[in-house]
Amino acid sequence: MTRAFIPLRDDRRGATIVEFAFVLPVMLAIIMGLMDLTYQAYVQSVLTGVVQKAGRDGTIQSNASDAAGSSLDQKVMQQVWSIAKGATWQSSRKSYAKFGNITAEPFRDNNGDGVFDPSTECFTDLNGNGSRDLDPGVAGQGGANDVVVYTMTVQFDRMFPLGWLIGWTQRPSISATTILKNQPYSTQTGAGPKLVCPA
Repeated sequence: MTRAFIPLRDDRRGATIVEFAFVLPVMLAIIMGLMDLTYQAYVQSVLTGVVQKAGRDGTIQSNASDAAGSSLDQKVMQQVWSIAKGATWQSSRKSYAKFGNITAEPFRDNNGDGVFDPSTECFTDLNGNGSRDLDPGVAGQGGANDVVVYTMTVQFDRMFPLGWLIGWTQRPSISATTILKNQPYSTQTGAGPKLVCPA
């Protein structure tokens, strides 16, 4: 049995392989990009969960002696390192006397321009440092009944080195924040709000 002669311009054998060779790199890039995004969402989910747990653990009296929260930070990172080896971190804890103090210190806007003028306008000093702060929080875990804002920022390596194709950094940064009130294990200390006016 002889094969029929097919002119080269009509020969379609192998066309599927050539088409697949064009489609494969794009398909792989999309799949790896989706896996990277999924991995980042997973790390974010784990970080958020352990930061919330560490924040709750920090509010009880037994952790009051660890004002910097270093042991709690290590517990958070142990969980993160279990899924993102080589991740680096930076944490922040700020305490406030109450939830309403997590804002810039209020001032009397005498001239109605919306800008604080220290030479003519009074402000309420929430943290007792004598100057108007945009963030009146005090570094650390605070004391009994204080409100604590705990933030953990983590940088980790992506699963695939393809992020540069679309402008992503190879080490994305994610963060999680929780705001909790310390338990009333003793009397709240610290100066209360005080009105400060120019001399």
